Amino acid sequence: MGRQTSLRQLAAHNLSTLRRQPFTEISGSLGDLGTFLPIVIALTEGHQISLTTTLIFTGIYNILTGFFFGIPLPVQPMKAIAAVAILNDLTAGQTAAAGIFVSSCILLFSITGLLSWFTRVIPTPVVKGIQVGAGLSLIISAGTKALASLSWTGPSWADNYIWMILAFLVLFAISLRPRTPYALMLFVLGIIFAIIRVSGDSHHHLPGFRLWHPYVQSPTAPEWKTGILDAGIGQLPLTTLNSIIAVTHLAADLLPEIQTPSVTSVGLSVAAMNLFGCWFGAMPVCHGSGGLAAQYRFGARSGASIVFLGLLKLIVGVLFGESLTDLLRKFPLALLSVMIIAAGLELASVGESLNTPRARDIYKEGTQPTPPPPGLTDEERKKRWTVMLVTAGLLIAFKNDAIGFIAGMCCHWSYQLPSHIASRRERTRTASSENSPDTPDENQALLPR
Repeated sequence: MGRQTSLRQLAAHNLSTLRRQPFTEISGSLGDLGTFLPIVIALTEGHQISLTTTLIFTGIYNILTGFFFGIPLPVQPMKAIAAVAILNDLTAGQTAAAGIFVSSCILLFSITGLLSWFTRVIPTPVVKGIQVGAGLSLIISAGTKALASLSWTGPSWADNYIWMILAFLVLFAISLRPRTPYALMLFVLGIIFAIIRVSGDSHHHLPGFRLWHPYVQSPTAPEWKTGILDAGIGQLPLTTLNSIIAVTHLAADLLPEIQTPSVTSVGLSVAAMNLFGCWFGAMPVCHGSGGLAAQYRFGARSGASIVFLGLLKLIVGVLFGESLTDLLRKFPLALLSVMIIAAGLELASVGESLNTPRARDIYKEGTQPTPPPPGLTDEERKKRWTVMLVTAGLLIAFKNDAIGFIAGMCCHWSYQLPSHIASRRERTRTASSENSPDTPDENQALLPR
């Protein structure tokens, strides 16, 4: 009964938010396309996933996620697996094996309570560092790709530095009117440009009706080995830290008025999506903090936004499927880059709340006790900032969440160790004093006169 009541409340929240601000919810739903489209296109061209199956399955995941969580929780590609698959030219079976392995581990962590334990023991500055590092990594990645691919006039009239600068100027201008559906405007403009470019190119074709032919793929033994060792192991810490633990913290920061999903429920969601979809050629996916920041940045405030996105993916996937590849490939990189950079800035900005009452370790789970706890000293603030910056810096430097996490934890422990040693010495001194048979006054009384 409690769960049914919760679902009704989330449904009412989704509907009321959609009625109050329909265009911003739709705009927010498109905020994560900057990371979704390039990865999906690259994996489709390498025949590592099925575009049709990915659109249909991720559309279903979007709808269920919006319904059960009530927040704009994204459905994103597993980026480490995608990167390895693209660079090492993995087969479809190897890509699926990596996704199934990661999700099996996440399922184990969820049902055994390890995810909840991880959340309790990982310090807030380390989690914030992972979020800041992920946001800055998005910005660096988008800037690097734009510098390598764009010029003032190329690669085409619709995709160059000029359009990128104009998109940035509009982005800054609409900050005065937050309800402007910026991502929706950018997406519509990008699709128009893509249609014009495809129509003028005899080597590419506009989308046409393609009937979906579902199939099942079973990785072979060598594909299991390669997928797990080359891609799965590297993805596991990224999914655990950024796609589950960090995303629950971020949801509490950005949407405090909505009940934050537990790490266990998010972990079970990640496991269910891939333990089902990867067998049919769908892309390995997760719930990333970068996607949540992107969708929030462009207006999404409820699950209604991603329910809309899910319906759009589902309809487009069923009707057009693989024929969309040429159109998506022509979507202007200049516009996608601006969307990615804006999302990265939104995600990185959550580090600002590290030493404020909004931090979860200062006010547990968003509660505000009376009287409030004493404020942090300047020394404590400095230590927390240092831990966060070490985590973010090493994550960016090595492009690896696990290295950033380990560095941040080591920095945190280095600050905790002196106080722990001092506390232990104090306890030992107190215990030895209590166990002494005679006090100094008693010894003085026993001296001969």
